[in-house]
Amino acid sequence: MNYSIEKHGAESAYMQLYRQLRQDIVGGAVPRGMRLPSKRTLAEELGVSVITVEHAYALLVDEGYAESRPRSGYFAAFGGPAPPSAAWRPSLADMSAPREAPADFPFSTLARTMRTVLSDYDRRILEPSPSRGVPELRAALAGYLRRSRGMAVSPEQLVIGSGAEYLYSLVVQLLGRERGFALEDPCYEKIRRVYEANGARCEALKLGPDGIESGALRACRAGVLHVTPFHSYPSGITASAAKRHEYAAWARERDAVIVEDDYDSELASPTRQIDTIFSLAPERVIYLNTFSKTLAPSMRTGYMVLPEALTEAYRTRLDFYSCTVPVYDQYVLAAFLEGGHLERYINRRRRKLRRQREE
Repeated sequence: MNYSIEKHGAESAYMQLYRQLRQDIVGGAVPRGMRLPSKRTLAEELGVSVITVEHAYALLVDEGYAESRPRSGYFAAFGGPAPPSAAWRPSLADMSAPREAPADFPFSTLARTMRTVLSDYDRRILEPSPSRGVPELRAALAGYLRRSRGMAVSPEQLVIGSGAEYLYSLVVQLLGRERGFALEDPCYEKIRRVYEANGARCEALKLGPDGIESGALRACRAGVLHVTPFHSYPSGITASAAKRHEYAAWARERDAVIVEDDYDSELASPTRQIDTIFSLAPERVIYLNTFSKTLAPSMRTGYMVLPEALTEAYRTRLDFYSCTVPVYDQYVLAAFLEGGHLERYINRRRRKLRRQREE
């Protein structure tokens, strides 16, 4: 293994190491079951702290590329069938949409942001929204996704809507109900109901311990695959790294589209955001997420990221729709994101989650 760290690079040292390790694991240079270098050995070779290596290894474990064995070290875990897992899974209560904002919600920050928006935007909050959302929010979201999810997207690829269920209906109208929609079994029941209400035929694919069973995926004839890779409701299953790569490969082979429903992903890992399927196949994935779990249940704002090839089709077919999120709410959320308040809040909640899992 030959790794190097650019000490004054734009990316943190642990992320540079993580990406190099992941590339070797996925590429087969480090086969499944092979022991990774000890933290101390790797730290000395690279001239970094043991903590830096520990953070890189922790992220590989979170994403399913490696596993930690007590008193033995870290081992590659990508490729081949998934072993029986004793990984932590959330309860149904943990996965459900909250009924109230958490006690540590930064209400004073939100209130200050709302007052600033009223002052700065003045009567602009009375103007109608463009169909896909105000440019300020789409630009803020593009920046947030780049920082937090490693997704290089343009504001033009983003569509704002009032929650995921509304966006599901737009997906059917964009892709066409005749393509057939494959869903996880079990899945969040409203996904199936919205698709069927829009005339789509749905096919259920059985979930295994690390995602949809490979045999069911190969036998699927649908043209659209809707998956919730992290904490799929109600099973609590998180797709392994190998399974996410399998989904991406399936979509390319079948000329299909994946709808990646990223609900609850911000808290799927206590250390950092786990990589998306979108990052593996941006030309094949429609990415969906909302703020109802990460911020508050009253934040009825969702968004989807379209592959570049579908942006013109959306503009042609669906730009006649009015945006369903009030303009004022969009400006407030844009300012909240631009100020870094959401990321700080998520980091605090992750630290709390990490402490709870260690207890």
